[in-house]
Amino acid sequence: MVSITDIDIERHSYIEIRDRKDRQLVTMIEVLSPSNKRYGPNREQYIMKRSALTYSTTSIVEIDLLRGGPRLPFLDLPECDYCVTVFRKPKTPKAEAWPIGLRDELPVIPIPLKGDFPDASLDLKALLNRVYDAAGYEDYLYESPPEPPSSESDASWAASILAS
Repeated sequence: MVSITDIDIERHSYIEIRDRKDRQLVTMIEVLSPSNKRYGPNREQYIMKRSALTYSTTSIVEIDLLRGGPRLPFLDLPECDYCVTVFRKPKTPKAEAWPIGLRDELPVIPIPLKGDFPDASLDLKALLNRVYDAAGYEDYLYESPPEPPSSESDASWAASILAS
């Protein structure tokens, strides 16, 4: 008899906004995972999914709050620690982008809806604070150094925030 090794299961988080009448996908909100960013089959699969959605009637909101791994391909995106992009129909393949630095406050971002409905708003800072508190991250998140390592100035800045 043999046993298999431990298997890491990584969940991919996303939200679908659908039309109530015809169930048509209006907007996909995707929170990128490490496997979406690392070179390999999962990244390629995600890029293909994103490409297929850009040629559909669906808007896409992509939230990348991971400093590690290469950014997904964009033209003219400045250097940043985090990034949020909104691919809005019918403007795709153009996207609105929010490049975010480590010290920047997380923005309130628009969530495109169907037709003449005004955008919904998603307050990333409030959402992240709520998830952080509910998950109890303060108990173990800071037990090891960040990956990838922060610059000296960012590490000093973060240490001062944690000390307060």
